[in-house]
Amino acid sequence: MPNASDSAARAWLSHRTVLAIALPVILSNVSTPLIGVVDTAVVGRLPDPAYIGAVAIGSLIFTFVFWAFGFLRMGTTGLTAQALGASDHDEVVSSLGRALLIAGAVGAVLIALQWPIREIAFALLQGTPGVESLARSYFDIRIWAAPATLANYALLGWFIGLGRTDIGLVLQLVLNVTNMALDVLFVLGFGWDVRGVAFGTVIAEVLAAAIGIAIAIRHARAMHGHWRRASLLQPERLKRTIAVNRDIMIRSLALIFVFVWFVAQGARQGDVTLAANAVLMQFISVSAYFLDGLAFAAESLVGRAVGAANRAGLVAAARITTVWAVGLAALAASIIAIFGPALIDLLTIDEATRAAARVYLPWVAAAPLLGVWAFQLDGIFIGATRTVDMRNAMLLSLAIFLAGWWLLTPFANHGLWAALHVHYLARIGTLAYFFPRLIRSLSRA
Repeated sequence: MPNASDSAARAWLSHRTVLAIALPVILSNVSTPLIGVVDTAVVGRLPDPAYIGAVAIGSLIFTFVFWAFGFLRMGTTGLTAQALGASDHDEVVSSLGRALLIAGAVGAVLIALQWPIREIAFALLQGTPGVESLARSYFDIRIWAAPATLANYALLGWFIGLGRTDIGLVLQLVLNVTNMALDVLFVLGFGWDVRGVAFGTVIAEVLAAAIGIAIAIRHARAMHGHWRRASLLQPERLKRTIAVNRDIMIRSLALIFVFVWFVAQGARQGDVTLAANAVLMQFISVSAYFLDGLAFAAESLVGRAVGAANRAGLVAAARITTVWAVGLAALAASIIAIFGPALIDLLTIDEATRAAARVYLPWVAAAPLLGVWAFQLDGIFIGATRTVDMRNAMLLSLAIFLAGWWLLTPFANHGLWAALHVHYLARIGTLAYFFPRLIRSLSRA
């Protein structure tokens, strides 16, 4: 016989609920890689290939800088979902307010520190003089979008926490479509070269943030939540927000290090291996975009369950989102395995790179089948705001990855790909170790 907790969990959780959250995320993620494609296509029409290199290097810098502050998305989702589960509408609104305050402050600091950030970044990347000069122009313009970019992270996290990923989809489409349209206008229409790409990004980020804040204000009023200074700056709440975001930031930096290390070690094996790995990492990235939809659903639904102290709801949310995620991972793995060779040929015309990429394709086809468990556990722990466990698990996983890489070094690039899979296994194992403690932390069954 089902108990009362199971019935309560089913009252707000169903396959339809999961898909209503996940599908908009998946659809919005489809548009994200298109920005890079359009950027490349637009500047690729200019006579010097240095323009493509400049945009690639400039975008890479901001990818890593902003990725470090991804806590504004993840932390806001967990805190918002928990406040919603507890029916604390003032705290739901305050969660966004605090995130926006942090986004504004961090964005201002990034602008103020743009000179050392720029010099360190270009010292590490060491592009040719022509590429670096253009990339510096791109950097000097795009850095001014930092507050808006980080505000968009916070807004997306808030709407995911509310389970309104449909609004997140709208905002992402506004951002991405505006960005692509302005790239074409500024570069091909006005002749602004890489500066046009940077200006397009700045305007798109600001527009999306303005629209997002306007929609958030309407939602806050509809739920009768209030923006009170005392609530926003309540010491205990503010301390918790900072602690959650700090732990996620450390965790994100550890994850960034893994991928930077992967790229660096591939580069040491020669240009062909580096190029093959770069092509194959596109498959990893795109499959992760799709699987994120279910991980985000887990964040929202687990957060609601934790806020309501509903242990049965947490377990049900983890189970139902993971069932869908594993099915999607199997589909992604099958597509990569079957169509991978043809997709490799679309991404590169160099025969040596094509041949090398095919050799390592099985590692990539297997990645979604392992990665999905790591992504889902991340979503569960983010929703529960068990960020200390996430931080410790990722730091331990990083150590295991480096040990695995060292042991597998004799196997060259196969060893490098195997080490990446060791990292997936380490993330799964460490978070699974902490999972029973998460379940026990809820006071009601």
